[in-house]
Order: sequence, then structure tokens, then C-alpha cells
Amino acid sequence: MISILCSFFAWDFPAATAEDVDIAVEAARRALARDDWGSTTGEQRAKYLRAIAAKVLERKSELAILESLDCGKTLFESAADLDDVAACFEYYADLAEALDLKRKTPVDLHLDSFKSYVLREPLGVVGLITPWNYPLLMATWKVAPALAAGCAAILKPSELASITCLELGEICREVGLPPGALNILTGLGPEAGAPLSSHPHVDKISFTGSAATGAKVMTAAAQLVKPVTLELGGKSPIVVFDDIDNLDIAVEWTLFGCFANAGQVCTATSRLIIQESIASAFLDRLILWTKNIKISDPLEEDCKLGPIVSSAQYEKVMKFISNAKNEGATILYGGERPQHLKKGYYVQPTIITDVNTSMEIWKEEVFGPVLCVRTFKTEQEAIELANDTEYGLASAIMSKDAGRCERFTKAFQTGIIWINCSQPSFCQLPFGGKKRSGFGRDLGEMGLEKYLNIKQVTEYTCDDAWAFYKSPSKN
Repeated sequence: MISILCSFFAWDFPAATAEDVDIAVEAARRALARDDWGSTTGEQRAKYLRAIAAKVLERKSELAILESLDCGKTLFESAADLDDVAACFEYYADLAEALDLKRKTPVDLHLDSFKSYVLREPLGVVGLITPWNYPLLMATWKVAPALAAGCAAILKPSELASITCLELGEICREVGLPPGALNILTGLGPEAGAPLSSHPHVDKISFTGSAATGAKVMTAAAQLVKPVTLELGGKSPIVVFDDIDNLDIAVEWTLFGCFANAGQVCTATSRLIIQESIASAFLDRLILWTKNIKISDPLEEDCKLGPIVSSAQYEKVMKFISNAKNEGATILYGGERPQHLKKGYYVQPTIITDVNTSMEIWKEEVFGPVLCVRTFKTEQEAIELANDTEYGLASAIMSKDAGRCERFTKAFQTGIIWINCSQPSFCQLPFGGKKRSGFGRDLGEMGLEKYLNIKQVTEYTCDDAWAFYKSPSKN
């Protein structure tokens, strides 16, 4: 048993061990061997997914409160996440049904003597390791497509925020999902995540989390040449040009891109790169808007910024701010605990200027409400600053020049690009990055395909002998 002190309460969860991983893997393999899951059609699996979506919406208010209590996000954001959870299950229900039509796809070889087709099958048992910043939503991004494909899944949520994932398990039980199709293990990374990653009977790992842990997951999986998908965070830029029509619209997107979910977002556009000619006016408006953000108990109405998830993460964020100041940067706004909140892991939304590209705050992912600022004069300078990172998850540009936006779309070295916005994410679109942000994609059709094994099947249909070798009967 482990006790985790989260943003508001201490929760007790079972601490899974390697032995528990073995039990979960065996349950998953039994599920695949049984007709009630292993032989289902996409249409049959879609019914389960839609039933899960309906139950999530039925329990939306309760689940939103649990999510906010567990990880500290605002109740508004938790409720929005649950809408996205339901939409994601519905989306993959549609793809599961469509998979029936594509399961066996003929391939025309333009030869009379051969008949071929491509067969799409479930990959097998998949391990899904998910983070604490969007506990149920990130789990859904992996669970929904894995079940849609017909895999048996083992979900290992973060030990910092597991409760809604356990509630998902109860929902699956309520809708009659066959035993073993989804297994949930709570616990710590070394004791539960590591043995899951290295288990010889787990056919794939999909991981979302830090680059350091992702490297360990990939190393463990590599010993068995096991496929992995890694989504590992970033240090994303938002580039703002002086041709924007409305300063306040660009300011709000800049705030949302970095301060939503208290900045605990892998795609957070936490590097503001702003054209020099409007920098002063833009920062003035940015401070006014930032001062207007309501920071409070996340269950309060209109709260727009709640606490950091844990004491350790709070200390990490404050250390980044302190280091930036010590390196010569200017804390233009924030950087401290809000004066009206004496308890909880709260950090003011923070804006840091006078930043150079050698500073830690420019290079490293903070995972908190901290925005650093650089100015530029030319497009080329902006592109160089935007790509000046080891990460490659997301980028944003604010400009009314369509040609410029197209040039930056090609120049950005990232997997996700936003034009005149920041952070909107839709389950129909692939999500992932490059460089140290990982590889592979969640969501979209690609999010389903990674849980499929592709077979090519070729049949010789001619009655004639192949006649490559000389027949001994004709000697």
C-alpha cells in the first residue's frame, strides 16, 4: 500500500509489484484467448466503448470533483476533460466499426497466379503508462484505441493521480467489459512500471511522461525488441508578430498556452518569442491579463488556476524561478506564492524577461505556470529561436499573414503546430512530437494503427507447378 499526498487529500492505493504485473499479464492473455474478447468484431467492441462514454457522462459531476481533488486542476478544466474522455471513446467506437471493413484488405498484384491481402489484427497485450497532469484523459487516449483494436490492456497510471483511472475500471465492470480486457495497476514506477515495460509477454508499451523515464522505458523494451510509443514533453514556442489584428486575442492565447492546467501541460507554449516592435505594449497587456486570473481552491466557481500537483513539483517549479533570477533574468510578474493562499502548492503565474538562450529557464521543461520571453526582429531570427530546443512537441504562431504562417509551419521542428491559437487538441488529430519529445502518435487514426499487427497474406492460386527446380520424375 502506498500513501500519496496530493493537492488536497491523502489517498491510499495498492502498491503493485512485479508479481502483480505477472497476474495482470496472465489475465490479459486469457482475455485474448477467450471468445468473449479475443474473437470480438469491431462492431461488438464499439458497443462497449460507447457504453463507457455514456457512463462517463452520467457520472461527469462526480468524476470531475474527484479529478480536481486528486491533481488540483480547476473544476472547469476537469469537467472539460471528461467531455473529451467521452468524445474519445465515441471516436474510437466509430473507428472500431470501420476496422471491420478494413480488417481484410485485398491487394491487386496484377497477376493471375497469386491472390493477396493485408490482415489487420490486435497486437496483443499492451502496457499503457500514463501521467498525472490529465489523469483520466491521458489514460483514455491510450485505453480507447487499444480496446478498439481488440488488444488487452494493462494501465499503469501515475502514483500521484490514480483515482479516476480506478473509477474507469469500475465503469468498465459496470458495462460488462470482459474480464482481463482492461487491467489497472496502481503503484510506483520502479516497482510496477519497470516490470511492465520489461515483461516478455507484453507486446507493446505506450508511455507518456518525462524524457528521463521514457529513456528507461525504451531501454527496458529494447532488450526484447518490443515496440514503444513515447510522448515525452517539450519546451514549446509561441511566436507573435506585429501584424496581429487584436493584441488582446493574442495575449489571451499566450496565457492559455502557458498557464492552463497551472502550466502542467507537455505542449505548454512556455517560450514567448515576440516581435520587438510590439514587445513593450504586448507585455503591458500580458501583465494586466495575468493579474486578472483567479487563483483559488480549484472547486471554486471561475477559478482559472489551481495548485501544483505535489510538494515535490511545487519545489521544482520554485527552484526554476529562483535559478532564472540568479542567472540574471528578470521576474517581470509573479514568481511567488499568492499572498491570499497560505496553504496548498500554489504558484503565481510567472513572466520572466531578460532571458538568454543559455539559461536553464529557456532550455528545460518547467511543468508549471512559468513563461519566459525573448524578442526578435526578423523571421529568420524567430525561426532560429523557436527551434532552439532539444524538444520537438508543439509550436504556435500568431500572425495574420497566411504566407508567413505557411513558412513557419514548414520551418517549425515539431509534431504539432497551432496557427493563431495555442493548445486546442482534438481526438481526430494525431498527437506527438520529434527529437526529445519522443516518437509515435496518440489519437487520430494513427492512434489506433499502433495497436494493430499487420500481416500480408499471399496465396498461390495456379494449378501449374512453380517449375523453379527440375522435377525428379522427369529424369
